[in-house]
Amino acid sequence: MCRSSSRSPSRTGGRPRSAAADAAILEATRAALVELGWSKLTMGDVAGRAGVAKTTLYRRWAGKNELVVDAVAVLFDELELPDRGSLLADIEGVVVQFAALLERPETKTALMAVIAESTRDEPLRERIRISIVERQKRLVLAGRQRAQARGELPDSPASATGTDDLIFDVIAGAVVHRALVSAEPVDAEWVRRFTALLLGGLAAAAQA
Repeated sequence: MCRSSSRSPSRTGGRPRSAAADAAILEATRAALVELGWSKLTMGDVAGRAGVAKTTLYRRWAGKNELVVDAVAVLFDELELPDRGSLLADIEGVVVQFAALLERPETKTALMAVIAESTRDEPLRERIRISIVERQKRLVLAGRQRAQARGELPDSPASATGTDDLIFDVIAGAVVHRALVSAEPVDAEWVRRFTALLLGGLAAAAQA
C-alpha cells in the first residue's frame, strides 16, 4: 500500500526503501506498544523486534512519535467504503469496520497513546491530522459522490468540503467515544440508530 510523503521523512540518496522492512517495523511498533506501553517503548526495542538496525529506523523516522503515528495510520488505511446499494447501508458498513478496527488491541493502544501524547506536542498533533484524519476523509468524499450519483443527496459543491469535514467529525467522534471512552459495544442496534440520526441530519441540512 502506498504511503504519502507526510508519513515518513523524504530521502535524497542511499539505498531504496524496502516496503517489507517498513511493514515489519510498523508491525513491531504496534506489538511493542501493546506489550510495553508508550512510556517504555524505545526505537531500539522496535528495531530488535523488526530485525533491523536502529539506524534504519532513524533514516525513516525522526523519532518515536512519528513512528507510532505511521504505525497507526496504516491500520486506518485498511478501511474501505462498501457499496451496499444505499447511503444508509454504506455508512453502516463503514461504522462496523471502524468499530472492529478499534477493537483490535494494537489499534486501541496505539491510537490512545498518540492522542494522549499529542496534547503536549503540537507537531505530533499536526502529524496525526495529516497522516490519519485528512487521509480518512476520503471515505466521506467517496460516500457523498456515490450517494449523489444515486440521487440520494443533492449535488451541492459550494458547501461540500465543510459538510464532508463535519460528517467525518460526527462519525469518527461518535464511534471513538462509544468504543474507547464509554467502552460500550458498537452493536447492530447502535449502528442502526446512529446511522438513522446522521441521515436525518443530512436530510435537514439539504433542505435548509
